[in-house]
Amino acid sequence: MTFPEILSPSCALFLDFDGTMVDLAPQPAAVEVPAPLIPLLRHLERDLQGAVAVISGRPIAQIDAFLQPLKLPVAGVHGAERRGGDGRLHLLDTHPLDHVEEAACDLAAQHPGLLVENKRGSIALHYRQRPELEALCLRAMQQAVDESPGLTLMRGKMVLEAKPGGATKGLAIEAFLAEAPFAGRTPVFIGDDVTDEAGFTTVQRLGGVGVKVGEGETAARLRLTDPAALRRELEAAVAARERNP
Repeated sequence: MTFPEILSPSCALFLDFDGTMVDLAPQPAAVEVPAPLIPLLRHLERDLQGAVAVISGRPIAQIDAFLQPLKLPVAGVHGAERRGGDGRLHLLDTHPLDHVEEAACDLAAQHPGLLVENKRGSIALHYRQRPELEALCLRAMQQAVDESPGLTLMRGKMVLEAKPGGATKGLAIEAFLAEAPFAGRTPVFIGDDVTDEAGFTTVQRLGGVGVKVGEGETAARLRLTDPAALRRELEAAVAARERNP
């Protein structure tokens, strides 16, 4: 199955951000958005009649800042916050994060290079610059989460994140599919990390397609090598649509 076939006019396209549309960076704020990405997303949004959404671990405000002037539907913080196609904001009930934040900040204070990110509804500890501390970070974060009711610990690429147990990318995609303009469409989800696996299994259970960007075991049925390969495939799909409207 080719990308022009996957991205049919009847699909709903869900895209992760970091490591999927853009390359990973040493720190979250250092991500660079390739210039062609914004017009490419605008074309896709037009071709799919608005059925394009970003499904990210980042807060919605960060996605908006990176993709401005676009303001797409977004599920942020793994679905803890979600802006629907109608622009309405939906927020999951949050749980106290003070204990986890204190544990993460104490660890970062002892080990320069660790980065604590406080989002609405989650706390992330990034160790990309100190990979040798992975086991230490995992022990500290898991203990803090175990002592914090209602939270779960999620592992990503060089990051550990405490978030509400009810927030997953799969559930966020299902919520979008219950609303216009996504309802009744075949879902396609493209992501790169273990945090995206819930999205892959969800869309494939619903008759759609999961696409993994990069290496690693996955439930997704299709794979691309890197974000540049994804952008090329999306550009080819847009070009094919313009040739054969």
